[in-house]
Amino acid sequence: QVHVVESGGGLVQQGGSLRLSCAASGTIFSINDMGWHRQAPGKPREPVANIIGDGSTNYADFVKGRFTISRDNAKNTVYLQMNSLKAEDTGVYYCNVDVSDTIEPWRARKYWGQGTQVTVSS
Repeated sequence: QVHVVESGGGLVQQGGSLRLSCAASGTIFSINDMGWHRQAPGKPREPVANIIGDGSTNYADFVKGRFTISRDNAKNTVYLQMNSLKAEDTGVYYCNVDVSDTIEPWRARKYWGQGTQVTVSS
C-alpha cells in the first residue's frame, strides 16, 4: 500500500509565495516520476511540473520562471516552490508519483494525493 499526502496550500496575496510538499510512504521499492497537476474551478486538471529520477524537470509554460520543482529521494518527497503567484494560479494542486512497490518491483503505478487548495487573492 502506498500513500501520498500533500501539504502547504493556503491563501496568499498576488505576488506572494507558497511552498507545497508531497510525501509518499508505504511499501515503496522505487520512485521515478514525481509531479504536480492543478485544477481550477470549472476547468480540467492540467500538468504543472514534473521531475524524474535523474533530476530532469519539465514545466508548463504558464509557470516557467516562477515555480520550481525539486525532490528529496531520501524522504520520498517532492516540493513545488511557487513564487510571483497570480490570481489565475488558484486551484487545487495534486501531487502524483510513479511508484514501484515491494510486492511487484517490476511494475510502476501512478498514485495521486487528495489535493491541496491554493487561493491567490488579487
